[in-house]
Amino acid sequence: MYRYDSIDQKIIDERVAQYRGQIDRHRAGTLSEDELRPLRLQNGLYIQRHGPMLRIAIPYGMLSSAQLRKLAEISRRYDRSVGHFTTRQNMQLNWPKFEETPEILGELASVEMHAVQTSGNCIRNITTDQFAGIAPDELTDPRPYCEVLRQWSTFHPEFAFLPRKFKIAVNAAREDRAVIRAHDVGLEIVNNDAGEIGVRVFVGGGLGRTPVIGKVIREFLPRKHLLSYLDAVLRVYNRYGRRDNMYKARIKILVNALGVEEFTRQVEAEWSHLKDGATTLTDAEFERVARHFTAPEYEHLPQDDFSYAAHLKEDKAFASWAKRCAHAHKVPGYAAVTLSLKAPGFAPGDISDLQMEVIADLADRFSFGELRVTHEQNVVLSDIRKRDLHEIWKISRANGLATPNIGLLTDMICCPGGDLCALANARSVPIAEAIQSKFDDLDYLYDIGDISLNISGCMNSCGHHHVANIGVLGVDKNGEEWYQITVGGQQGNATAIGKVIGPSFYADEVPLVIAALITVYTEQRTPSERFIDTLQRIGIEPFKQRAYAGRDKRKPARADASENLTEVVNA
Repeated sequence: MYRYDSIDQKIIDERVAQYRGQIDRHRAGTLSEDELRPLRLQNGLYIQRHGPMLRIAIPYGMLSSAQLRKLAEISRRYDRSVGHFTTRQNMQLNWPKFEETPEILGELASVEMHAVQTSGNCIRNITTDQFAGIAPDELTDPRPYCEVLRQWSTFHPEFAFLPRKFKIAVNAAREDRAVIRAHDVGLEIVNNDAGEIGVRVFVGGGLGRTPVIGKVIREFLPRKHLLSYLDAVLRVYNRYGRRDNMYKARIKILVNALGVEEFTRQVEAEWSHLKDGATTLTDAEFERVARHFTAPEYEHLPQDDFSYAAHLKEDKAFASWAKRCAHAHKVPGYAAVTLSLKAPGFAPGDISDLQMEVIADLADRFSFGELRVTHEQNVVLSDIRKRDLHEIWKISRANGLATPNIGLLTDMICCPGGDLCALANARSVPIAEAIQSKFDDLDYLYDIGDISLNISGCMNSCGHHHVANIGVLGVDKNGEEWYQITVGGQQGNATAIGKVIGPSFYADEVPLVIAALITVYTEQRTPSERFIDTLQRIGIEPFKQRAYAGRDKRKPARADASENLTEVVNA
């Protein structure tokens, strides 16, 4: 993984000192709250429902064991011994003390970490596939591209105060596991007909109030032009993006207003002044960064391991876990392992300090001291010998990290919601826990098979409910929490936005509605169909009818339900 040089370390140390001075001046009364706000936001500090929240950057999801141990120590010393992994592969601390945040940033800097640009109207953390560098289906390792983008975007003076936040994701595999089409800019690493490597550029994707799938504005961009072309995209957005309305300030609104053809024309015109200039990405510079991502010293192993095969045959519980949590690796004899942070009774994405230390120990003992945070709010050990999988399972199970539900209904993406977030309209975590309780039979979950269910507490869509097969959105109606259901969203190469099935539901209705939707699927599916396949074949109407059937016997809908639904959908 990338390691800081002296310049990197100096920059981060100076930023910590700068931030410490800003907080000191604010506490002394010489820097107002309005003046501090944009400064603290670009250092990851929010003021939430109950107090501060600090978001810590985990560039493209990569962590060392030493860094994870430091996060465990920080959560124990400055928080409540819990961290929360987000869909952008970052970590949030939800209970730090305002006056102690400079100390936290200092602790982070000691292990080459920071909270820079995890908030604010700037370029946020670059994200990618959690299996980057090890996936059998990838064209090349996307991590050097992500690191180049991180260095280009960090403290970029021209793009420090954009009209709105700006998110970039990179994918280099045949299957998109980074949801690049739902980002402000999505970059797909591809080959052209001559076999040269470059990038397909998607622009104008995003979720939130107005979910949009990104559009291709360049089918093939040679690698050397990556930074200059992104400079052009950001300049057009910075110049014409709306600053009078924060709800219409994202680049997706600009692309839609101009039309993709006109937006592309303006980007190309701007690029004509930048192409082959100072930001040209030379082969030498790219290779300098890429050398940080060389393969570890793998053992020469057979593809199949006899002890692993024996454990699969003898231990049903282990076999169930391996089927869901062990993944293909491009090196023979190795696998990647997803450690589930979706155990029943716990908030999805939450991880305790003790669990962090257990995972750090596993990474040191079995996986070259490295690990990854996933978009789905889990953790991956990337380089595991198959013969070690049974031992990892035993240790993980003893520490609440081996729930065998990856890709299943209870492997939910879920934002913190109204329990913590000041922006939320409704709580998310209790809904997740109620669904977990309703679907607590693993055999039934395995029968349902691959399905995604995501939960957001407000229209900002931090839980990415729009791109889930089943999405749950919390909405506020006259001071009460209601929940809107969407179906038909999906991630990957066929990324799609789900459709609202109708008026929203009370909280205690949601698990019953999910069960109704699943029942339609199990009744109507063919042997080879996933939930999304059946939905696309038979349409939304059977699901809608079953969801509302017998509703009068549960709790009556409010008279204003449909009216409020329209308001939410059109916002």
